[in-house]
Amino acid sequence: MSAAKPKQLSQPRSRPQSRRLRRRESATAYAFVAPTLFGVAAFMLVPVLVLVVLSFSSWDVLSEPKLVGFDNWTTAFTDPAVWRSLGVTALFVLLVVPAQIAIGLWLATLLVRELPGSAFIRTVLVLPWVCAPVVLGIVWRWIFQYDGVVNNLFDIHVPWLQSEATALPIVAFVQAWSQIGYVSLFFMAGLGSIPNEVIEAARIDGANARQIFWRIKLPLLKPTMFFVLVTGMIAAFQSFDLVYSLSPDGGPGGTTDLIAARVYSQAVPQSNIGQAAVLAIILFVALIIITLIQNAYFSRKTTYER
Repeated sequence: MSAAKPKQLSQPRSRPQSRRLRRRESATAYAFVAPTLFGVAAFMLVPVLVLVVLSFSSWDVLSEPKLVGFDNWTTAFTDPAVWRSLGVTALFVLLVVPAQIAIGLWLATLLVRELPGSAFIRTVLVLPWVCAPVVLGIVWRWIFQYDGVVNNLFDIHVPWLQSEATALPIVAFVQAWSQIGYVSLFFMAGLGSIPNEVIEAARIDGANARQIFWRIKLPLLKPTMFFVLVTGMIAAFQSFDLVYSLSPDGGPGGTTDLIAARVYSQAVPQSNIGQAAVLAIILFVALIIITLIQNAYFSRKTTYER
């Protein structure tokens, strides 16, 4: 029986061949991501560039745009109404985001136990998130009207949406309510990804339910917490249709005059596109800064390994 021939080793590629292979692989990779890159450029980068150009222009949609330099920026930063709107928006976010995260996390800890009726409750929680915000705003406006459901049900006479003291809290309550189901579903997914071995080991060591939640589950939920916090804050800053349908024209005394609603009022009723572009850029930059701060904070304290 003849001995098997030794397997010949492949000859190493020359340097020009390796370069051609790398170029071919790079070209293939770029060809696959080209549709996505086109979408990002066409629907994200180009609109931002157009917005920057419009912020230095005076345009009422009907006439030709005219460059006015920094006039729009000067007007925006010296207008007390703009600063008031930014303050109202910040307060609105502080009311909405902590509430929806706390309640969403609490509901997730209950629903993850698969108690009777959990599937029905999950469906009910998601419904506000998938409904049209304008419809939700109109319904809640009818509920909180002076002669609406709340006042008739409790036989009280409170101008909920006409009072400067209650208009913003009511609007913040409705916004948080519409996002609680979305938040709870993500927290449920995060809780379900925690290994059971870790929980069982803690119980064997004598940890009670409260200690397991605060010292094990909550730290392991930091990636989910980061995602929910960022997306919730962006949604709150950009909230417009729900708030505008619930409390139009900035509410009593401008108490619900959010920055997103002011962008709309400058662009559509007043046809001041340049001023609206400036406010939109301010909102865009503020969201980027806040997101970077959150990312820097969570990146030092979050691990994604299991």
